[in-house]
Amino acid sequence: MKLTADFHTHTVYSDGKNTVLENVRRAEAIGLSAIAITEHGYSHHLRGIKRSETGAWLEEIRAAQAQTSVCVLSGMENNIRGISGLCDFNKQDYENFDIFLAGIHVIIRYEHFSDRKLGWGGWRRRLFHRKPSASFVRDVTRAYLNAIEKNPVDILTHINFQTFADPVEVAKCCRDYGTYLEISSKKQHLSDDELAAVVNTGVRFVINSDAHSVERIGETDLAEAQIRRVGVPLDRIDNIDGRMPVFRFAEFKKHM
Repeated sequence: MKLTADFHTHTVYSDGKNTVLENVRRAEAIGLSAIAITEHGYSHHLRGIKRSETGAWLEEIRAAQAQTSVCVLSGMENNIRGISGLCDFNKQDYENFDIFLAGIHVIIRYEHFSDRKLGWGGWRRRLFHRKPSASFVRDVTRAYLNAIEKNPVDILTHINFQTFADPVEVAKCCRDYGTYLEISSKKQHLSDDELAAVVNTGVRFVINSDAHSVERIGETDLAEAQIRRVGVPLDRIDNIDGRMPVFRFAEFKKHM
């Protein structure tokens, strides 16, 4: 298994340790064909890129593209901000970005006060090893489904990171709308049994590093180990062995 592209990396513009050019040069050095620079979204209070920084960030991406042989995609790890599925992007933002990632995080500007449970509620339950209620799981699941149904999300990141949803229902929605489910090599977020059940839905996957430093760009060890244990079909992972995904965000923008 050889990674073709790493579609989830961060730089100093969010909570990464390195510059855009350093990330891209690392991708080139390890033989990746493409890398996405995907900062945390605008609504993240502590780690998100600021709208006022977007222009300078895009200039760095263009410069890195010009100086290397790697395809460099501008992206954002949008925060899912409420049960409605609201994400950070406005339609006006679309022209600045090549790839649309989305996930649930904690310290963000939620759509409504009650939506704080999506992140904070899950974080507290995991911290204190409390089993989530059925209604909590239903609400988080609905947030994921609405985000996928209402937005041209390319990749759903680290499902159930610090929260609880029904991964099978989320995977079915990803399958139906053409959104990839991320297998993260940063931390295992689904148990082996949960991943096996997700595989049975027919959803397609990408492996990402979620790198916050150059040393981790292109890293796949943790993901590969779980893939082998579970028996995930390699032909369902679309960013390995020379393959590249077909992303819905790019297709959506062609018809805007």
